[in-house]
Amino acid sequence: MVRDGEPGTRVVEHLDGRKVAFEVSGAPDGHPVFLLHGTPGSRKGPRPRGIVLYRLGVRLVTYDRPGYGDSARLRDRTVADAARDVQLIADELGLTRFAVVGRSGGAPHALACAADADLRHRVSRVAALVGFAPAKAADLDWFSGMNAGNVTGFGGDDLHADSDTDSVEEEIRRRTAEAQDDPRRLLEEIMTQMTSADRRVMTSAALRRLTAEAYEEALRLGPEGWIDDVLALRRDWGFDPGSIDTRRTSVRLWHGAEDTFAPVSHTRWLAAQIPGAEIEVQAGAAHFDAMEELPRILRWLTADDATVSQDVLIGARTGQ
Repeated sequence: MVRDGEPGTRVVEHLDGRKVAFEVSGAPDGHPVFLLHGTPGSRKGPRPRGIVLYRLGVRLVTYDRPGYGDSARLRDRTVADAARDVQLIADELGLTRFAVVGRSGGAPHALACAADADLRHRVSRVAALVGFAPAKAADLDWFSGMNAGNVTGFGGDDLHADSDTDSVEEEIRRRTAEAQDDPRRLLEEIMTQMTSADRRVMTSAALRRLTAEAYEEALRLGPEGWIDDVLALRRDWGFDPGSIDTRRTSVRLWHGAEDTFAPVSHTRWLAAQIPGAEIEVQAGAAHFDAMEELPRILRWLTADDATVSQDVLIGARTGQ
């Protein structure tokens, strides 16, 4: 069942009545790509402009994870549960084959789609940008290289104590209350944790505005989506990244070497677990550089699609 939400938004419902809000932008007949937002985030998160998506031949699908924006909460959700929402939207849109890209907290959820037994045969390519590794990943110091704000946000020394999440929820509720009062305050707080590379990216007034709008929509009805995202990343993901078959679904991992929000060691760990995954670590780049990297990743995600012409790719490279 689909009903209209606010302009540009559609809402689809699972059989149990849980609703999921999504948007579609770009070329109507283009290669379908799901873009999974960060943590916190929403379907309205930063994305390439419509004209860029048209030139790339991309039909971009974005949606609110449960508890964010107009999507109903799913208590105790796991990272793996994202595959069910992507499948629901893909079925509604009649998509038999599509690509998936996730940024930051969305990256593990994108990988979940490639690992899911019911969905993986429909996923052509997956890209995980500045993503996280599982919290209990063997031989990985999860917090090493992470800035103080994110360490606190993920529970610090209590990361491995599954039952002790009160401090995590309290911190997120505090930050959400401030963001609801003024969405720019959350962005300003995050910017204090940024490296010089991230601050360079965020000198763009347009990008700051889009990011603040994404936060505003994400937290409009409360902190539950953010809380559940963090708890899902902290606990068992519900799938093994090593189970992804890159002979069926190509996987690309991208990370900025200077990232302090999700340290590059996380992506290096994932690359070691996913046989055949491509990894690119960009020197001098950090976490928010993934936003600028997205058009190039979209070209890779759609490279096996005959509808993406060489003229489109050339135009995108030259900025025409």
